[in-house]
Amino acid sequence: MKEMNRNTPIHTRHSHVTIRTMTTNDIPKVVELQKIAFPTMAAEGVYWKPDQLTAHLEVFPEGQFVAEYHGKIVGSCSSLIVKLKSEYEEHTWKDACGDSYFKNHDPNGDSLYGADVSSHPDHRRLGVATKLYDARKTLTVKLNLRRIIAGARLVNYCEHTELSPLEYVKKVKRHEIKEPVLSFQIRNGFKFIKILPNYMKDPRSLNNATFIEWKNPHFVENNDN
Repeated sequence: MKEMNRNTPIHTRHSHVTIRTMTTNDIPKVVELQKIAFPTMAAEGVYWKPDQLTAHLEVFPEGQFVAEYHGKIVGSCSSLIVKLKSEYEEHTWKDACGDSYFKNHDPNGDSLYGADVSSHPDHRRLGVATKLYDARKTLTVKLNLRRIIAGARLVNYCEHTELSPLEYVKKVKRHEIKEPVLSFQIRNGFKFIKILPNYMKDPRSLNNATFIEWKNPHFVENNDN
């Protein structure tokens, strides 16, 4: 496989939505987008702050993306590279993300970690989140990383508290319960691995998350590691 430059930009365009790497000028708009995209969590103070987004751009600029629609930022995602101690190590969001500042970013790691994806509720029919996920997949292939992993929200779990988180996920996979986030991720090629309890402060998920994984089909093992 031909080696690719880590600094090569990724641009994808479809239906007037452009995905590009984030810049410092985008930061105030991304902060406002976060508040609109995650109102319940924003009320708890859980959203990116300007100094955190600045840190992400300093440690891993090519892993931070925004989606533009007619010049307006309608989506964003933040990512870092990690290497877990074990394949499916139980962890919290802060464990993985270095306490919001991506202090855990490891350029020699093997996994792209999805810290968040946000899309404006007025523009979700444009496939913004899918395009952001595709940009992550392209980056993962470009950097020859083994996989993408993340802890993903269970946004409707608070309405089904009679079930354990795992029972809830099983019903979602059988299409017995509507769960937009996990269903979307499965459609985009991610596999549910297990429940991550106490993952982050999230009233709708009751602090639970799903450990999800997408394996890079083009990964080439480096025998020097």
